Amino acid sequence: MTSVRITRTALTRGSLAALSGLLAGFAALTVAELVSAAVRPEASPVTAVGGAAVDRTPAGVKDWAIRTFGESDKLVLQLGIVATLALFAVAVGLLALRHRRTGSAAVLAFGAVGAAAALSRPDSTGFTDALPSLIGAVAGAVLLYVLVGRLTAPRAHPRGEGGWDRRGFLVAAAAAAAASTAAGALGRTLNSRSAQDAIASRDAVRFPAPASPAEPIPAGARLRVPGLSPFTTPNDRFYRVDTALVVPKVDANTWRLRLHGLGVRRELEFTYRELLGRPLIEREITLCCVSNEVGGPYIGHARWIGVRLADLLKEAGVRPPSRGGKADQIIARSVDGMTLGTPVEDVMDGRDAMLAVGMNGEPLPFTHGFPVRMLVPGLYGYVSACKWIEDIELTTFDAYDAYWVKRKWAREAPIKTQSRIDTPKPFGRPEAGTVMVAGVAWAQHRGIEKVEIRVDDGPWRPAQLAEQSTVDTWRQWSYPWRATPGGHTLTVRATDGTGETQTEQRTGTVPDGASGWHSVVVTVE
Repeated sequence: MTSVRITRTALTRGSLAALSGLLAGFAALTVAELVSAAVRPEASPVTAVGGAAVDRTPAGVKDWAIRTFGESDKLVLQLGIVATLALFAVAVGLLALRHRRTGSAAVLAFGAVGAAAALSRPDSTGFTDALPSLIGAVAGAVLLYVLVGRLTAPRAHPRGEGGWDRRGFLVAAAAAAAASTAAGALGRTLNSRSAQDAIASRDAVRFPAPASPAEPIPAGARLRVPGLSPFTTPNDRFYRVDTALVVPKVDANTWRLRLHGLGVRRELEFTYRELLGRPLIEREITLCCVSNEVGGPYIGHARWIGVRLADLLKEAGVRPPSRGGKADQIIARSVDGMTLGTPVEDVMDGRDAMLAVGMNGEPLPFTHGFPVRMLVPGLYGYVSACKWIEDIELTTFDAYDAYWVKRKWAREAPIKTQSRIDTPKPFGRPEAGTVMVAGVAWAQHRGIEKVEIRVDDGPWRPAQLAEQSTVDTWRQWSYPWRATPGGHTLTVRATDGTGETQTEQRTGTVPDGASGWHSVVVTVE
């Protein structure tokens, strides 16, 4: 009986030690959240460690995460970090039961890791970014030391038997859980309030009439085929691919944009109000992410309003390389430290490159770059579409590698000619008879000249093209297929405005975008 009692006691103390570790970890995170409200939300440990993990993840792994988890990749990463922290906390709690000081020291060491991660971020503002992780770790270490002390300190039993302070532990654990929950709630509230100015500044935006409005979308550009992607993508359905674990909420009233660097004769700085006071252009532009696989979803179309970027560069005295300019690369910097490199020649060759302020008739959503983002038609987003932009530096490709180039993506990345079947869906089961096959094709800044469909190994047949809006937009197409019973493979290919037909050769997205023909397999009943 004595040995059984000892075993049960050991198991109970072990379980409570693990609980102590979890409570200490929870306290560390919630206190850090509270401190981050006084510093900045991006300095919280989960965000800082997650951002550092993203920075150090190989391009192939990032691409896999986007393919596998889509726009939930950031949530998956954060949940993974929290799960790892929980396992670490349990291990530290068990360690502290045997070596109390060592366990507390391990919590401090993990806080140092969070602090180092915060300081390593490209948007770090200095030592204050380390404070949330460090202060949170101190709180967690002290709590662990106290709780484990309740499990190890002897207590006189009313009947004269020795034991540990079970009641004292439960009281301390309950108090710690309540205090940590309150600290976390207060931290989230304060961080939320810090974004209110940004939200208010966006709500107050009123755009003047554009000096150069977009041409109306031709009625024939929109096909009415069930299952076909709409020509204009609603803002809340527009794809989002970036590395920001916390979406920056920037106050337009305090935002500034600096333009400087090689070949700039006169440095410029703009406020948001000053940008809105310049002549605005409005354009229909389709954006595409380089992580979009063949037939993938990371493409969308919107009507954008903004300031022509080439005009700002000319005002600063910048000339393209073809005219003797010194700089051949624009480095766009975001408020979160992201850097994107864009060829100066492409921005200044007459295309509608812009600093966009509006999307589909409203100010940019925060997730899409409010207050200002950059757009260059014809280039993949990772070299052209900097969100939350605050700095433009003129330099050379030889002198500086932007964020993604350092991670083995190509320096220059014109969008490849691609096409996609939207309907019927893969493994669909349409009925025999006339089945409308439809989808979209794109080759931004070159336009789409032709789309062809092949059924199984048969001949290529021309699809019916919707009217083209502009060469910078995708183009819808359809094909009435006389479907016969059985399994069939439908394949699509497109030819762009230069006469180049997209290649059959399948390649992955790294280093400059996927290529290949999109196919779907269906069973006709």
